[in-house]
Amino acid sequence: MTTDVRHPSASAIIGLGVLQILVWGGSFFILAVMAEPIMRETGWASQWVYGALSLSLMVSAVLAPLSSRLVARYGGRPQLAGSGAVVALGLLIMAGSHGLPLFLLAWAVIGVGMAMGLYEALFSTLGALYAEGAGRAITGITLISGFASTLSWPAVALLIEHVGWREACVAYACVLLVVVAPLYLKVLPKGGQREQAKRASSTETGTVDRRLYLLLTAIFALGAIIMTAVAVQLVAVLQGLGHSLPAAIGLAAMLGPSQVASRILQIIAGKRHPIWTALFSVSLVALGLLLVAFAPGITALGLLIFGCGNGLRAIVRGLLPLALMPPAQYVLLMGRMSRPSLIGQALTPLVGGYLFAHFGAMGVLGTLCLLALANVVLVLVVMRQVRGQAA
Repeated sequence: MTTDVRHPSASAIIGLGVLQILVWGGSFFILAVMAEPIMRETGWASQWVYGALSLSLMVSAVLAPLSSRLVARYGGRPQLAGSGAVVALGLLIMAGSHGLPLFLLAWAVIGVGMAMGLYEALFSTLGALYAEGAGRAITGITLISGFASTLSWPAVALLIEHVGWREACVAYACVLLVVVAPLYLKVLPKGGQREQAKRASSTETGTVDRRLYLLLTAIFALGAIIMTAVAVQLVAVLQGLGHSLPAAIGLAAMLGPSQVASRILQIIAGKRHPIWTALFSVSLVALGLLLVAFAPGITALGLLIFGCGNGLRAIVRGLLPLALMPPAQYVLLMGRMSRPSLIGQALTPLVGGYLFAHFGAMGVLGTLCLLALANVVLVLVVMRQVRGQAA
């Protein structure tokens, strides 16, 4: 593969999707199955254990713009290849943490790895390498990586059951060290910074519409907050609505397959402008939450609809800025636009916990419904602006 290739190959897309599963599974998703064993062994309070993920997201938010600048200057290949080693280092520190400060340090290190290796860094890299040709890769990668929690949770849980959570951290770290760097170096071509520099120096660079930039940033931040709140609190909220624990877990498990299904439909639908995908996504999220909140008899349908909308969110995050922003600005903008989303995600467990404690399940759901409806309005404003520019 050479740097003048305008589209990544199918094998490269599959490899990148697998890599995202590994890095997401060892960072953002791992605490979902590891928190309980950690608290049981150490006696640390849940707010400190789960708060470690908030710390990690804050670190990632602070570093996201720097990550994009490094991609623009040096290309994203070295950074992405190194992300697995940094996350692995965090896991190894966590495995050896017998005091809370060291545990929090481990998650701060993992936050650095998340800034280096998750979607924003990868999308920036693909934008630098392929510009408009990155769209197919982004769609395919998000389809494959949609299985991150589905695959990583059972695997990590099995490791914990047989060897304990500390040894599970070591084992996962070894996998990251062995697989991530070699596979990234194999599937990603060298370059990116040269292509980015050529686009930046061309007469067609264009300027960034600040109003459009702020609208897109708000849309992505609201979507990230809603996704995080549902990921963290869905089981508790469903129990608060009267479902038993097994029923709540069963209902929550429907989200993964529906998210992947929606990404398959996006591929089948063909080359529509991403603004339509964005509108479809936020509308499904809002409708699904409204059904869960106000139509308890069809909660399962509501969660399926929500999952379909949320599944399209990752695609929209990659494709909509690529379609609406100057290609030469895409790499840097991805990092800047991700910061409010990551800060919102970091604060969501704290705010969601407060809402649940003081206003119950309906307080959480009502707030999420309002945020989802606001997001529909914002996407409609962007659509109107895009149509105005095209006229």
